[in-house]
Amino acid sequence: MITHFFHRYLNSLKSRIIVSALVLVMVILPIVAFFISNAYQKHMNASVENELVAYSYSILAVAEFEDGLLLMPEALAENQFNTSESGLYALMTSKGNIPRTLWRSASLLAMVIPYELQSPQVGESRFYSIPIVDINHFVYSFSVSFSDSSSEENTQQEMTLHIIKQQADYQMLMAEFRQQLWLGLFVLMAVLLLLQFIWLNWSLKPLAILKKEILGIEQGKESLLKEKYPQELKQVTEQLNTLLITEQNQRKRYRNALSDLAHSLKTPLAVLQGQLSAEDVNQSQNQLDEINAMIEHQLKRAQSAGQSSWHLGVKIAPCVEKLLNSLQKIYQDKNLFINKRMQTDIIFKGDEADFLEIIGNLMDNACKVANQQVLLTISKIESSLIISVEDDGCGIADDKIDSILQRGTRADTYAQGHGIGLAIVRDLVESYQGTLVITTSTELAGAKFTVSFSS
Repeated sequence: MITHFFHRYLNSLKSRIIVSALVLVMVILPIVAFFISNAYQKHMNASVENELVAYSYSILAVAEFEDGLLLMPEALAENQFNTSESGLYALMTSKGNIPRTLWRSASLLAMVIPYELQSPQVGESRFYSIPIVDINHFVYSFSVSFSDSSSEENTQQEMTLHIIKQQADYQMLMAEFRQQLWLGLFVLMAVLLLLQFIWLNWSLKPLAILKKEILGIEQGKESLLKEKYPQELKQVTEQLNTLLITEQNQRKRYRNALSDLAHSLKTPLAVLQGQLSAEDVNQSQNQLDEINAMIEHQLKRAQSAGQSSWHLGVKIAPCVEKLLNSLQKIYQDKNLFINKRMQTDIIFKGDEADFLEIIGNLMDNACKVANQQVLLTISKIESSLIISVEDDGCGIADDKIDSILQRGTRADTYAQGHGIGLAIVRDLVESYQGTLVITTSTELAGAKFTVSFSS
């Protein structure tokens, strides 16, 4: 199923470029968003850390150690330290195996720190996060050593200052930033896709023009490609024009040569018919009539051979109805049941006379050898036109099927009903790059002729 999807929807340059652009945008932009978000978060963390460092310096500047006691002012310069549960807290602890609280800010008096805070070496600091009452907080811990100015021994007291800040504002800023970032990326994605679509249409416009010109040639409105194409397509279009001109000249020469040959045979044939004596008529008239019919047929083919095979084609349904009506009248004595299975609105991309020649010969052969039934099936499978003719006659021997399809082998040496018309069918099918296959009908048990044309 996946393979079928890729074959159906990605079997064009436009689809592949669109999918590539989508994949590129949907992969690259989220990666860019991740790095931007990560860089912004690191910047915000550094800003918070610098803020807490500044608070720690302001607190240490007013701290004094005297007579073994830490002396702190009743109110600090930063008012958040003086307001209960303000979100900004300060705590001073002693260093040692069992740290004890030496001082805490007024904002922290009503709160309990459930986690043990880190205590780095003197002169070192730590920046980390802890949860307090299910809310994350930043912590900046900085260890210092105070000298007791009142002591003659100049004793040192080591302690750690902890500055704690709630992350609510930080998380709100990060959430707003991510929201704006993704919104901006989605807008950028839409703009890039729009520009990609415009650029794609502009880049592939020569291919659309080429498709339109080829369609005009198929419909017989144009004979050559006339537009100017980019360098990448110039050689292709020039070669295609050369091929069209060569094909037209070859068909013209074929028509003229075939017409000349038919006319050159028709005159002496008429003379022979006029000189036949009465006793020769019965013996030779049938052969002369057959030769005359073949010449008439080749003249008709010569008249249509000059037309280009690049055209819109003909609707099959009217041709089939006309042919079946004629066959019913011709073979009404056999009481044949001629059944057809045909999809509607099927087009044969070729000449109407050639199509009638192919299907007419196959159906005529089938009616000749059939006992009671003939089945005509015409269908379109993907891009191929499939025509099959089946009968309930004696069929064709397996050892003759291969040889009957070899070019140069006369088909009229085989069973009655598969005469020279089959050779004409074979040549016409090959001229349209089609295939002709002869098998045994599984439904009617007679011969089955299957013709396939690829669009």
